[in-house]
This record gives sequence, structure tokens and C-alpha cells, in this order.
Amino acid sequence: MLQIRYVWEWPVRLTHWTNVISILVLSFTGYYIGNPFITAPDIADYLMGWNRLIHFIAAYAFAISVLARIAWLFLGNRYASWRVLFPWATKKGREHIWKTFTYYSFLSKTPPYVVGHNALAAMAYSAVFILFALQIVTGFALYGQYAPGGLWDSLFGSLALVPGGQILRLIHHMIMWLLLGFGIHHVYSAWLMDTKEKNGTMSSIFGGYKFVDPDDLDEQKGPQ
Repeated sequence: MLQIRYVWEWPVRLTHWTNVISILVLSFTGYYIGNPFITAPDIADYLMGWNRLIHFIAAYAFAISVLARIAWLFLGNRYASWRVLFPWATKKGREHIWKTFTYYSFLSKTPPYVVGHNALAAMAYSAVFILFALQIVTGFALYGQYAPGGLWDSLFGSLALVPGGQILRLIHHMIMWLLLGFGIHHVYSAWLMDTKEKNGTMSSIFGGYKFVDPDDLDEQKGPQ
């Protein structure tokens, strides 16, 4: 008989959806800032001002959300722990990586059973946290250029001196596309695992609960 397990605590779900909304808003407004495709003279300046304002508000929300999620890596339950992000550090974790890889590469028919993130997903999230940090730092470095001597210019302004402002913008822009691409793959992977495991993966990010089959679950094998 299936059991219901509380996996994703509310801070995990809240930061997840804050990140989703923030990234979508930041991507749309950031693309417009870099390529203002509405050029009607009567409204172009007005739209640019609003886009920049919304972009900055979303940037603060995103930065705070990422910092909160990092804090929860040390405060949350075992499924949200920072240890989950480094499956390669243990023998069991490396075995789990291989089993997950063989499933994704069609070398095996059955995915390894986990309650939380599988090993490859956890490694991907480690990379995503790095992208988050780079996006936040480069974004506020660019923001600081419009207020020389201000807080963000003092903290990150020196980053623009080595590669130059245009290279910094290019890095910021490229990370945006990487995050959007990851988002598409993330939704597909979650849907795939939900279909295969039938454990409520998709709904769990809303309510926090997953369905666990005790016969399949072995608490001693791999990250859960």
C-alpha cells in the first residue's frame, strides 16, 4: 500500500516558485532592455522605464529567494539538504549516478527509486546554483554601472573592469538562455519521472507530498 510522505517543505516550494516567476519576468524584461522591439516614440521611453523597474524588482526577489534556498540547504529536511547535491562524494551516490544515467540513456528500463531528487538531477541543481550566483553577481555589477560609487558598484563594479561591460552583458545574457533551457528540460524530466514512478512528482511541488511504495523504497541506497 502506498504511503504519503512529506518531501518538499514550504520554504522549498516557496523559493522554487519565486525563482520560476522571477526568471520568467527577468528574461522577458531583460530581453526587452537589450533589444527594445517596441520603438514607437510616444511610448518607447515609458515602456523602457517600466521594464527596467520590473526587472530590478524581480532581481531583488530572485536574489533573496536564492539566498533563502541556500540557507534551507542547512536547515531543511534530508530531501533539501546540501548533501543531496553531491552524490558523487560517496560510493552509493556514484552507483546511483550510474543507474540513473543508464535509465536516461535507454540502457535500462527501470529508473532507480528515490523519494527526493535522483543523483543526476541533484548534480544538475548544483550547476544551476552556480548559474544563479553568476547571474545575480553579473546582474548587480551591471546595475552598479548606473550608480557609480553606490552599493552594487562598490561590491561588484570591479568585475566589469577585466572583461569589460559588454562581455559582462554577454555572460549575463547567455546565462539567461541556459536557465531557460534548463527550465524546459526540468519540466520534461519531472513529467517523465512522474509518469514512470507514479509518485506525484509534479503535484509534490505544489503540496509537498509524494506517494511512496515501501516495497520499492530502500532507505540505505543512494540519495533519497
